Amino acid sequence: MNAYIKLIDCIKSSKSILCVGLDTDITKLPKIFSSDLDSITEFNKAIIDATKEYACAYKINFAFYEQYGTDGFRLLENSLKLIPDNKFIIADAKRGDIGNTSKAYATAVFDYLRADAITVNPYMGYDSIAPFLDYENKLTFILALTSNPGSNDFQRLKVNEEALYTRVIKTTLGYANTQSIGFVVGATHPEELAEIRKIAPNNFLLIPGIGTQGGNIEKTLSANNNGPAVINVSRDIIYASDKEDFADRANEKARSYRNLLGTIQ
Repeated sequence: MNAYIKLIDCIKSSKSILCVGLDTDITKLPKIFSSDLDSITEFNKAIIDATKEYACAYKINFAFYEQYGTDGFRLLENSLKLIPDNKFIIADAKRGDIGNTSKAYATAVFDYLRADAITVNPYMGYDSIAPFLDYENKLTFILALTSNPGSNDFQRLKVNEEALYTRVIKTTLGYANTQSIGFVVGATHPEELAEIRKIAPNNFLLIPGIGTQGGNIEKTLSANNNGPAVINVSRDIIYASDKEDFADRANEKARSYRNLLGTIQ
């Protein structure tokens, strides 16, 4: 199925635009878990089971798994398999390299791991993104204006009186159709998000930064102007409690966020 259509279907079936981020850090797991790496998979299963009623998507951050080498790749595979088929899977891998390298990355994420979407870094230009766009039924989220403080270092630099992130969006919109390209825009930048939504009215936005990073839900929803989007929350849901009730608390947090965010039709 076309990933753009699948994401719309996932939003409608779950009545939610909430994406739960599986940024699983073994040092932050509840005390009931052992220090064994397999605890990561056990924890992820509990979180997915607790939140799947209220989430349309899951975003799995590859770095938290790759740090463990071959064991980490096994944990990544096993965690992806735990996500129900009727949920959208975003590989938060932030890839982007010369063409043949990106082709290998795309093969790994889309063919082998079967993710629906990936995050990519656009700063090496078209040929670094093209291999991902060759998968016409997948969705590629291009980093535009990220939620971290360091986004100011480069993303806001002026290029002929235009912010670099704006130039990135306008340029990459010409690389493929609306259903193949989305953008990552942090909830910590609501004014800029509103401008980005005007530039790309029909592209999906992946919006991190709500919760622990301090993004405001009301301002974010207003800025998005009911455009197609998923809003990611990671730590504030998965680490809602460090006690035995962690799954129940994650369930409550996910339900609360789903209700606050509503559903974009």
